[in-house]
Amino acid sequence: MLESGTLLTPREQALARRAFLKGIIAAGAVASAAGYRFRTAPVALAQPSGAVRPVERLITLKVNGMARRVDVLPHETLAYVLRYKLGLTGTKIGCDRAECGNCTVLIDDIPHYSCSVLAHSVRGREVTTIEGLAGPGGKLHPVQQAFIDELAPQCGFCTPGQIMSAVALLKRNPNPTREEAAAALSGNLCRCGAYVNYLNAVLRAAEVMRRA
Repeated sequence: MLESGTLLTPREQALARRAFLKGIIAAGAVASAAGYRFRTAPVALAQPSGAVRPVERLITLKVNGMARRVDVLPHETLAYVLRYKLGLTGTKIGCDRAECGNCTVLIDDIPHYSCSVLAHSVRGREVTTIEGLAGPGGKLHPVQQAFIDELAPQCGFCTPGQIMSAVALLKRNPNPTREEAAAALSGNLCRCGAYVNYLNAVLRAAEVMRRA
């Protein structure tokens, strides 16, 4: 240690300053390492009364007229749950960002992109997928049959979503114009470009259902 009043040369001052900085850096590294080595779990903050509780995972969904118990994480979409937890693979996942319409299902008879609907949000509501349209003995829905008769599907990947949108249209408007049918199916994209056949099928189904 230097005695009080001792004067340092410029070189000695530089060396002393360097030694001081090295000591500070070394001490910081040791403290950081010790904190990691002997770290403890963070202390949980006291939750105020009435705090939000964890979302229940085992829920009941009403799908195609049946109550289905299923384990659903809070972030899982309806499309994911339908396909991978309930085995209803007729609902296709295309873009997975609410643009293509392949995953269209009916919720209380209204078409929705199921890839952008959380499964937890449809509890207590009626969900209908393409599998739920067939009648007794597996008889096809008039819209399904019309799509076959008009050779509407090509690759067929978008077909379930197209059918669900068409069914929703005919529920609210049994006698649509071609323009109304085009507007109703405008949210369903077809990479094959079979739009003319799909519209022909919708109008054919409408006529069959009016005569029934």
